[in-house]
Amino acid sequence: MSYFLATIVVLGVLIFIHELGHFLAGKAVDVEIQRFSIGMGPRLFGYKYGETDYVFSWIPLGGYVKFGGMGEDEMLEKLEGGGDDSPRTPGPRDFDAKPIWARALILSAGVIFNMLFAFGAYTYVIAEWGVPELSTTRIGIVHDEFLPPGTESLIGISSGSRFVRIGETEVGSWGDVERGLFEAPSGPIRLDLAEPDQSVEIRIPVTEAERRALVRSVEGWVEAGVGSVVPGSAADEGGLQPGDRVTAVAGIDVEGWFEFTNEIRSRPGERVEITLVREGREIIRAVTLDTEEEQGVQVGRMGVYPPVGALSYSPVPLTEAMVYGYRETVAVTGMILGFLRDLVTGGVSPRSLGSIVTIGEASGQAAAAGLDSFLRFMALFSVNLAILNLLPIPVLDGGHLAFLVIEGIRGRALSFETKMRWSQVGFVILMGIMVMALSNDFLRVLGF
Repeated sequence: MSYFLATIVVLGVLIFIHELGHFLAGKAVDVEIQRFSIGMGPRLFGYKYGETDYVFSWIPLGGYVKFGGMGEDEMLEKLEGGGDDSPRTPGPRDFDAKPIWARALILSAGVIFNMLFAFGAYTYVIAEWGVPELSTTRIGIVHDEFLPPGTESLIGISSGSRFVRIGETEVGSWGDVERGLFEAPSGPIRLDLAEPDQSVEIRIPVTEAERRALVRSVEGWVEAGVGSVVPGSAADEGGLQPGDRVTAVAGIDVEGWFEFTNEIRSRPGERVEITLVREGREIIRAVTLDTEEEQGVQVGRMGVYPPVGALSYSPVPLTEAMVYGYRETVAVTGMILGFLRDLVTGGVSPRSLGSIVTIGEASGQAAAAGLDSFLRFMALFSVNLAILNLLPIPVLDGGHLAFLVIEGIRGRALSFETKMRWSQVGFVILMGIMVMALSNDFLRVLGF
């Protein structure tokens, strides 16, 4: 699947899902629906069924549902295909004639449908393919601060050692390791390891909370390398690329991901040389690390995500897949909200913003990785679309919801003129963000 086709599928499906939410909510509260458009701008083709004109428009970067009697910004009317300038008699099926709760439902339904799509996609992927688990049984790191009483002997295990058995049960993936530690009977148990060969004895805790802490304290092995690069980050500016394998930081050899990140964290703001292997050739890149405060301590940041190791899949029933789907949706939501927070507070560079170019690249890469990866990317992007639409910027759903909040507090709606002025401001802000994102992609393509 080409990058172009993958992008069209992602945008088309998610825009349709979003607008379908508005459409069905409008139907549920009996609002007149004049137009359902996928795309913006002049009409490309469509048909009319009942009172609604179903349209595909020329610009495939958005969509909208036009409700009768909704005090829309005149500028947006033109952008969305042109409005009807003839006089209109207000009626009980007008959007503005409905109570606040009904209008809030309509405005928030697109966001709700995007979140439901993400939950459904994550659930389907887990139910169809199973829970992805690292195939390795090698230990990447032991976090001694999480270890519950009776498990302190895990500290003596060397990074890179490989679990062979937990009790009498052989393990073949990191999922087997986690299940073995979590589900073993409470009390003493022997852990057999290789590379080097050794055995340690720990005491499995009684409580579920302590068992979860035990599982959390031991992380699987990940190679020192670059899975992806944050746009505009120190790594991006230093020329690191996905697929690079890191072998040394400032002349110190590193093999595993945690060794690599520990060296980076210990050098906030420093200019360091990163030795890496790319396509079989050893090269060196100089990177000036970012500085970030973490629990009152300055740590170094480079802006890379770990590579994904070989995976195995553990099948789960549908009910359990739904739990995984819910947890992943919540986790992705928290990740995106954290990114927005850091963007506002300066913790993340505005260069991290990407436009349709970045979306296209990510869509194509996800599609090339397989259907499960593509669906996961669509789910992530759906959550992203939902959150962005909730931002309190006029012309977005969040801006319209803010108008309703003001109406509820004041006891009367803002005037059409006031809404129009604020919508014009919101439109300028939105265009500014889009131009910034396009500029970031343009500079990145040019190598700046």
